[in-house]
Amino acid sequence: MPFSFTTEQRQTIAWLLLGLSLLVLMILLGPILTPFVAAAILAYALNPGVDWLASRRIGKLYVPRMLAVVAILILLLVALLALILVVIPMLQKQIPLLQEKIPNFLIWLNDFISPRLQELGIEVRLDSAGIKEMVMQYFSTSGDEIWAAILSSAKVGSTAVLGWIATLFLIPIVLFYLMLDWHALLVRLRNTVPRRWVNRTVIMANEADSLLAQYLRGQLLVMLVLAVYYSAALAIAGFDVALPVGILTGLLVFIPYLGFGLGLILALIAAVLQFDGFHGLLAVALIYGVGQVVESFYLTPYLVGERIGLHPLAVIFALLAFGQLFGFVGVLLALPASAILSVALRHLRFNYLKSSFYNQS
Repeated sequence: MPFSFTTEQRQTIAWLLLGLSLLVLMILLGPILTPFVAAAILAYALNPGVDWLASRRIGKLYVPRMLAVVAILILLLVALLALILVVIPMLQKQIPLLQEKIPNFLIWLNDFISPRLQELGIEVRLDSAGIKEMVMQYFSTSGDEIWAAILSSAKVGSTAVLGWIATLFLIPIVLFYLMLDWHALLVRLRNTVPRRWVNRTVIMANEADSLLAQYLRGQLLVMLVLAVYYSAALAIAGFDVALPVGILTGLLVFIPYLGFGLGLILALIAAVLQFDGFHGLLAVALIYGVGQVVESFYLTPYLVGERIGLHPLAVIFALLAFGQLFGFVGVLLALPASAILSVALRHLRFNYLKSSFYNQS
């Protein structure tokens, strides 16, 4: 007798194939999903504030949800502008000073390093004249290749810049509509779940929501601790820009590597401008090296990882794995996505231990 599927089995297979097709489509559309993913993350984080404002009264009437959404968006924009206003004045002040300091710094660097390189048989001048000579030699020997590389980089770079500008303009629009229709979207998602799985899906969603809330609180605590650490450490080392650089490094730590990298660059610039010799650079290296170790191996695993039920090794693996699979966006989503996966795996393990496949001897 030939094997045949039941009607229910055929329907299940059809829906599974449809789900896999949608997953493949999302992977193929990955480059254009960035603003939607970013807006969804922001909407999830900001929706409690919108709900709180919408539950307030103005006289006898509740605040309209659209007005609450607009108010939250304005607060977000003000926070971003405040962050920008911390960085730009500092850069405007330091860049001219940096231009003045670079020649003297290169002369000192040349006097310090060139004799040691000459002892190894390496003839290199690291002062302004030597660097200018090396650059001119490179341009004169490979002019055609340089122009081809510049034109190619300009073409690729302009496309990337236009993409980033479009993304930055699209995120607020998507965020507005997501926050405005947040609860209606959740209802629609719930209504798409097969009826026999609704209760279990809701339980899992509530658990994931609780874990993500704990993750956000843990991440905010990490940002606060690091902002205090970097500000205090740079101030003790005698940096004039300790407060803005330390606060900026701490606030941007939720973007792995970017916050640390930007703070490190600003601190190195400040060290070159303010101090003579290497001791300012060594202070920056020590402060940021200790900060990175403390963040990676203690703060993030224990303040964030434990709150979402992940072992410190699982946190490190999640950051590396999601970064490898999805790039920069994957690094951003690593811990929240791992929290959701941990809920699904916990329920899967529970059902596995109750199954006859496991218990049958």
